[in-house]
Amino acid sequence: MDVIDTQGGRPVGKQRRNRNRILGAGGGIVIAGLLVAIVIALVNAAGGKAETAATPGAPGAPLSPANATPAGAVAIGRADAPVRLEVYLDYMCPYCGRFERANADEVGRLVAAGTVRLELYPLSFLDGRSAGTHYSTRAANAVATVADRALDKVLALNRALYAQQPKEGGAGLTDDRIAALAAEAGVPQDVVTAFGARTFEPWIARLTETAFGSGGVTGTPTVRINGKVFKGDLYTAGPLTDAVTAARGG
Repeated sequence: MDVIDTQGGRPVGKQRRNRNRILGAGGGIVIAGLLVAIVIALVNAAGGKAETAATPGAPGAPLSPANATPAGAVAIGRADAPVRLEVYLDYMCPYCGRFERANADEVGRLVAAGTVRLELYPLSFLDGRSAGTHYSTRAANAVATVADRALDKVLALNRALYAQQPKEGGAGLTDDRIAALAAEAGVPQDVVTAFGARTFEPWIARLTETAFGSGGVTGTPTVRINGKVFKGDLYTAGPLTDAVTAARGG
């Protein structure tokens, strides 16, 4: 479980260095099992759109983006890259924003160099922190749509969404603003228009449920290098790159 500083909303002790708070202001002790139950309840409340399969990619599962892995990640970079970097994120999560600002340049460089295969898991567990607008789902659906139809623009959109990240607890960006950011990031207009179909919202709901269930995720950002959770400093440039370099050497 993660212990939350009720004054600052941040994990204390070792957790402060490598784990985003599970929820926002109000803190307290959050039991992982309770969080999973809440996520499942939210999925069911969304209309049971993703009830037919235990994991993304299974028979009867929600439609997944063309470039998603069987586990549900949006995969960017060479399939034979020596390092697999998994990042579980939520676009409403302020600590994910900090992670992005600290590491985006280096991660992009490592992907371009063929060192890293980046696997993004866009989650929606903070939907309840966007004043009823389901911002996490709407932003994640935009990213999934781009992954499906314009994969080379995913990192640009990811960067743009965090550069304009709304405050947790607010209404989030409007659909029009998300579309404008995508267009500014170079996403083709026909792909931007497709955001409105909300094609991948059931997939995102299932991905979130799986991540916090069998996936073992307890908060965002969660980062894994070749399957192992990175426990170093997520919010300062350098430590993640060093860990990737070490993993490549190993």
